[in-house]
Amino acid sequence: MPPSGITAVDAAAKGMKLERYASGGALLLRRATSAKLVSASSHLLFRATVLATLALVFLFTLHYPSLLSRSFHLSAGGDAAHPSSASHRSLLMSSSSSAAASYGGAAWEKEMRRSARPSRDGGISVLVTGAAGFVGTHCSLALKARGDGVVGLDNFNSYYDPSLKRARQALLASRGVVVLDADINDGLLLEKLFDVAAFTHVLHLAAQAGVRYAMEAPQTYVASNVAGLVSVFEVAAKHADPQPAIVWASSSSVYGLNTDAPFSEDHRTDRPASLYAATKKAGEAIAHTYNHIYGLSITGLRFFTVYGPWGRPDMAYFFFARSIVAGEPITLFRAADGSDARRDFTYIDDVVKGCLGALDTAGKSTGSKSGKKSGPAPLRVYNLGNTSPVPVTRMVAILEKLLGKKSNKRIVTMPSNGDVPFTHANVSHAAHDFGYRPTTSLEAGLRHFVDWFVEYYKLDTKIVKGARSSAAAKPAKKKKAAAASS
Repeated sequence: MPPSGITAVDAAAKGMKLERYASGGALLLRRATSAKLVSASSHLLFRATVLATLALVFLFTLHYPSLLSRSFHLSAGGDAAHPSSASHRSLLMSSSSSAAASYGGAAWEKEMRRSARPSRDGGISVLVTGAAGFVGTHCSLALKARGDGVVGLDNFNSYYDPSLKRARQALLASRGVVVLDADINDGLLLEKLFDVAAFTHVLHLAAQAGVRYAMEAPQTYVASNVAGLVSVFEVAAKHADPQPAIVWASSSSVYGLNTDAPFSEDHRTDRPASLYAATKKAGEAIAHTYNHIYGLSITGLRFFTVYGPWGRPDMAYFFFARSIVAGEPITLFRAADGSDARRDFTYIDDVVKGCLGALDTAGKSTGSKSGKKSGPAPLRVYNLGNTSPVPVTRMVAILEKLLGKKSNKRIVTMPSNGDVPFTHANVSHAAHDFGYRPTTSLEAGLRHFVDWFVEYYKLDTKIVKGARSSAAAKPAKKKKAAAASS
């Protein structure tokens, strides 16, 4: 090894001088020295390459741990403020880590076929991803109740309390619906499911939800909402025979900075205000590609602030209810112009009707495993909202009345973290194509939610019943007074 400060280039230069001035024996000495230097340089280069590679791996692991070990969340929902640190499945999934190795055998296949088999004439067979999520659970229950076959899939991540998802799973099991503990990025398992059961439809609801959490864990959104969607499309397009029709959950968030109201499917969606919205917009573009190339029948549904029993704890109505009961302060946002934030709150039963309507009118895929398609397949996108935006402050007032307790409000200007001042759905296309008509008022929907909330968390029902009695008495008094004055 050359002395400190002397490089291989310096040594080579000295070798050149030997060649220029030395005679026969000295020339041989120079060649021997040069050979040693080349060998030493090669060893140095090899060691430097190894060290550089190790350094890059270390830096990659240090700065991008989520790509190697961070969880990828697929169920709908979670506590954006306090996500769990529990480890989940990685997008970098090897075949050895596939759940397909855990599931199998004659008994398992028999159970899958039983769950997927419709019990009514003309029924459909649906693979529901994110089945232990909020919307997934309600849709699975509704499908099973009307006699359709359902098999669910969920990875039960801890973006929000997994015990709530397990409780939903138990509810579904009591109705005869199997929900597998698996990941949508597990292509081998998806292929296995399609080999066992001939699903006519896929209701793809698995996703990483939440606008603000995307600023903390952006890779989870790409892994679930983009890679996961491609995983489902790939198996449906290239492995399933025949191809199923797919209905999947997009989001009203794709409207982003759009200011035209009410939001229509004809409005521009190229200005997302959050990474979550961007991944859903990317999903719509990917859907177009798989429809065009492979003939998949694909319908995207843009949900508008879905709420109700068995809901997501990261949603405002849910954590506001928790905070009111616990006596903790709640934060309300106002737009930059001072107006209250408004949302098109849509009750879960109305959304379920929309999902089932989309499934029933999806139309068939036209592709095949060979890659040939017989013609164009349906490609649709619909808004599913309530069509009547309500100030968030009004929603809080209703919760206060139902829970019998005032909240401690803190009002701040809406930060630039992906939230938008208002949402407002135009549902005319869904109404025309499959009769979608939301009918549940915010007051009625929140009453159903609070009933479930109190029962599920075993709260003091005396306070809530007292609040109900007081709320019911007030309209009666007004009516009596009105009668007296007339």
